Amino acid sequence: MHKSISKDIIDKSTKPDSVDAYLSNAPEEARATLIKLRKMILAAAPNATEGISYQIPTFKYKGPLVAFAAFPAHCSFYVMSPAVMNMYKDELKSYDTAKGTIRFPANKPLPAALVKKLVKARIEENEKAKGTQESI
Repeated sequence: MHKSISKDIIDKSTKPDSVDAYLSNAPEEARATLIKLRKMILAAAPNATEGISYQIPTFKYKGPLVAFAAFPAHCSFYVMSPAVMNMYKDELKSYDTAKGTIRFPANKPLPAALVKKLVKARIEENEKAKGTQESI
């Protein structure tokens, strides 16, 4: 398991209560990358809500959608879906991946087009699972 920067840099009694609080405590290079990633996610999922879950920024739309985090040696984008990861496996070949996670260096952000595809696929997956009539 990778050790989260949030556990290294945030006082145990002062856990982040918002995405802004999380980002303000992230190292500068990771912060800039994650701010861009946040904007890409919100552009692809304008109806998503954001918050903190398991001490990391998480986006929800008809259930958990995606999340991200900063770690000492990399940033992670949590797609939260092995099926979506499999759909885009060819585009993800150059990344360190796990079942529902993409790890990448802070100085090499994920391409906006890839993030958009992944987020849109997760939206579609959540809509199918929850039904499009359910509220956010």
